[in-house]
Amino acid sequence: MTRIDDTFARLSAENRKAFVTYVMAGDPDAATTTEIVRGLPGAGVDIIELGLPFTDPMADGPTIQLAGQRALEGGMTLQGTLDIVRAFRKGDTTTPIVLMGYYNPIYSRGVDRFLAEAQEAGIDGLIIVDLPPEEDSELCIPAQAAGLNFIRLATPTTDEKRLPKVLQNTSGFVYYVSITGITGSGAADAAKVGPEVARIKQSTDLPIIVGFGIRTPDASRDIAAVADGCVVGSAIVDRIAKGDSVQDVLAYVKSLADGAHSA
Repeated sequence: MTRIDDTFARLSAENRKAFVTYVMAGDPDAATTTEIVRGLPGAGVDIIELGLPFTDPMADGPTIQLAGQRALEGGMTLQGTLDIVRAFRKGDTTTPIVLMGYYNPIYSRGVDRFLAEAQEAGIDGLIIVDLPPEEDSELCIPAQAAGLNFIRLATPTTDEKRLPKVLQNTSGFVYYVSITGITGSGAADAAKVGPEVARIKQSTDLPIIVGFGIRTPDASRDIAAVADGCVVGSAIVDRIAKGDSVQDVLAYVKSLADGAHSA
């Protein structure tokens, strides 16, 4: 059982939905990211996704692309990202952290070394968006063997033929992308998401968490109501980009978390 598994077991026992957030490591700088991440559990966040900045983020929209650029220009690295997690773990040993990003930085570091360092730092799961199931031997299977959940994305275009492959070797939860396209575009529609979540649930016992297109407490509530929880990323990264104070960012996060938890 990972921290992610424990969190969903607790939420299920409490009959509550999960609220998950995404922030980019190093945006606008390491100190600010660390302060925000430390404040997320107190704002109601159940699971934290921490973005690993990369030069070619093909699945991300302008908001997260620019956040990654700012982080890289500020000197953020894979090592620096792990250091943020280590700093967080000094005060919080229970909230799960999922590292979300692309395979290149991990490949460059070496899979065995990366997994050892990730586990030591306190990372609980990985979302590596450019590694399809056909490449499970690269990282997915070694990560699971090291005790980290490997979380896969399903989308509106993941049909019945493709779904079993996507779910194969997936653990922790399934991240359902509510819209076709990049992050930060469009708005999630609970009426469309609900049937898709139900379809995926016919093939897995894993929790289904829905992301993309959630910006308001009402949207957070409506999407969480038809799934096991929701993820908000671009809307939070937008606030950071605009220069909102850490306190204002966390207050906004709390409003979203309250929405999800009211579902």
